[in-house]
Amino acid sequence: MTTPPATEVAHVQRRKPLKIVAISAIVASILALLFAYPWWSLVIRPDWPGAVTIIGTVVFAALLIALPASMVLSNGHTDRDRIRLVGDALLGIIWVAFVWTLLGEVLRLGLLVGGVENPLRARVVAVAALIISAALLIWGYREAMRLPRIKHVDVTIPRLGAGMDKLRVVAITDTHFGPINRAKWSSRVVAAVNELDADIVAHVGDIADGTVEQRRNQTSPLASVDARLARVYVTGNHEYFHEAQEWLDYMTSVGWDSLHNRHIVVTKGGDSLVIAGVDDATALGSRLEGHGANFEDALTGADPALPILMLAHQPKQVPQSASAGVDLQLAGHTHGGQIWPFNFLVKLDQPSVSGLSRHGERTQLYTSRGTGFWGPPFRVFAPSEITVLTLHSS
Repeated sequence: MTTPPATEVAHVQRRKPLKIVAISAIVASILALLFAYPWWSLVIRPDWPGAVTIIGTVVFAALLIALPASMVLSNGHTDRDRIRLVGDALLGIIWVAFVWTLLGEVLRLGLLVGGVENPLRARVVAVAALIISAALLIWGYREAMRLPRIKHVDVTIPRLGAGMDKLRVVAITDTHFGPINRAKWSSRVVAAVNELDADIVAHVGDIADGTVEQRRNQTSPLASVDARLARVYVTGNHEYFHEAQEWLDYMTSVGWDSLHNRHIVVTKGGDSLVIAGVDDATALGSRLEGHGANFEDALTGADPALPILMLAHQPKQVPQSASAGVDLQLAGHTHGGQIWPFNFLVKLDQPSVSGLSRHGERTQLYTSRGTGFWGPPFRVFAPSEITVLTLHSS
């Protein structure tokens, strides 16, 4: 082993601070844009009386400081839920305000064509943007906190045996139990799942933001989920922020099969189905020993003639599912965008935002919009779901 030259060591040491500076600059620029445009459109451009302009500017300045401060103070400290709640709420509020002040330009153009002069034109646009944003945030909060809608999906799997025809798979995902105590909501979700007469219940990751000890009161109802053949769980990316192995062990302790790069086989009516699961796509980068999505390990020993139901948290894992001969992959992660129009940005990173899609000759992918929500407690034009997938033989 040789010691690298001092110049190389200095270069490596310098690279990380430079990367941090670059990321910080990007984040700061995005925050500046998110706050500056609504401030200009809602406070400055309408030419309000001086007192209104001053108050509005002070409010925007305070929020601009509060958002990153709350994120920094709560980052890595899951015992600071109240601080995190502030940051999460502000992030959702400013995103909605930015989007609808930007869309206000359409109204501004219409008023201009109609001959409405400033400052009336700018004031009408500002008031309309504020009203719409407030209405969407109130509605979005109710959508986030409500019992998810039941979504029924029929999936034909040609290799599925006749004895497995009409097999019912109930999928929940992205529950994200976190700073808001949703223990009662969790019990309601489990009660709804238990009314669906499931053969298999699958939790497809992102169970919580925090440790088992911190979120136990919210996750404990999962122990009461009913399924005739199996209850299966895989990790999502958020488990790798907070003790993924601990969550795998916890779900095993309450009676679920934690599919940590492994599979089980279930039988009904004389026919069998392989249910496999892999770690999230980010697991390898977490450097947690023994973790990382491994489709080969997950299917080792499985009869290649049997149909395969694969649990993999991110839709972008579907090329690996297709290569492994999977018949149906269940995924979550996207939340359907959660707050419109974020779904268009999600599409840049994932092959599917929601719904059923086909990938290759054999593999189908179902992407759930998620059962809970992450971060901002809002869902705008992206309703949550509990999914009932009825599998049909050819």
